[in-house]
Amino acid sequence: MIVTLTLNPSLDRTIEIGSLARGAVIRAGAAHLDPGGKGVNVSRALLANRVRSCAVVPFGGDEGRQLVSLLAAEGIDMITVPVAGPTRSNVALAEPDGTVTKINEPGTALSPAELDTVAEAVLGAASSADWVVASGSLPPEVPADVYARLCRRFSGAGINVAVDTSGPALVSAVAASPALVKPNREELGEATGMTITSLGDAIEAARVLRERGARTVLASLGADGAVLLQDDRVWYGECPAAEPRSTVGAGDAMLAGFLAAGARGEAALVEALAWATAAVGLPGSRMPSPGDIRRDDVRVTRADPALPLRSGG
Repeated sequence: MIVTLTLNPSLDRTIEIGSLARGAVIRAGAAHLDPGGKGVNVSRALLANRVRSCAVVPFGGDEGRQLVSLLAAEGIDMITVPVAGPTRSNVALAEPDGTVTKINEPGTALSPAELDTVAEAVLGAASSADWVVASGSLPPEVPADVYARLCRRFSGAGINVAVDTSGPALVSAVAASPALVKPNREELGEATGMTITSLGDAIEAARVLRERGARTVLASLGADGAVLLQDDRVWYGECPAAEPRSTVGAGDAMLAGFLAAGARGEAALVEALAWATAAVGLPGSRMPSPGDIRRDDVRVTRADPALPLRSGG
C-alpha cells in the first residue's frame, strides 16, 4: 500500500479557454472541478489504476468539506484531519496547445499540534505500507524542514519515503536521505543552483541531489521526458503527448506510476512516463485509468548529455 500526505490540499478548478488575453473578457469552453494537491493526485491516480493507497488530508472550512466530499465520491480511501483554517482553492486556465496558467492560493497555516496530529495519522496508516509520499507546497508559516523531520520520523519506522516538493523544503528533505525525490527541471535548478539547459545538466543536478542524500532521483523534464538516477545508473526516457490538454497533475501521475511499478529501474520509468503522458491528454486534473495509458509509446534511450531541453518540465 502507498500512503500519501498532502499538507496543503486544494479545490482545483480548471477552465478551458481559446487563448489567454490579459484584461479581456474570455469565454470558457469547459470547466472542471477536481480535488487537488500533489499527494491527493497521487492517490487518485493509484485508485484509477487499482493500486491500493490511503490519502491523509488535513481540511477546513466549506472548501475543505467540499474537497472531502469530492474525494469520497471518487472512492478514495482517506484519513481526514480537521484543522482550523480553510482549505485553499486554485484556478488553472488551459489553452488548446497545452499551455496552462495557474493561480494558486497560499493555503492556511497549520499549528504545531495540527502537524503532530497529521504525522500520527500518517504513521498509523503506514503500518503496513510500502511507501509514504510526502508532497506538495507547504502552507504558510509551516517550517521549511517539516518534510525532512517527517522523513526522519517515517524512515525511523522502516518506511520508504518519497518527497515531491520545491524550494527550501526540497533542499532540507534531501539532506534527510529520502528513498526517492521527484523534482522537475525548475526545481532541480533551484535546489542545486545550476542552470538546466541540456540533458547533461539535468543528470548532473540529479547526481548532486544523490550526493546530498537522496537515494533515487526521478526528474521530470516536461515534454522532454524524464531522467532516473538509481543505484549509480542513469536511464532517460520520453513519451510525446499526441494531443496535450492539461499538464495539471502530470507530475503526480508520473510519481504514482513509478511507485505502482515497484520504483525500480527501466520498467518503473516506462510506467511513470506512460502515466504522465496519459494525464497530459486529459482535461483538468483528471488522472489516467488503464485505458488511457500507452506504454508502447515510451522510448527509453541512451542519455545524450548534449541533448538540449526544450521545455521547463
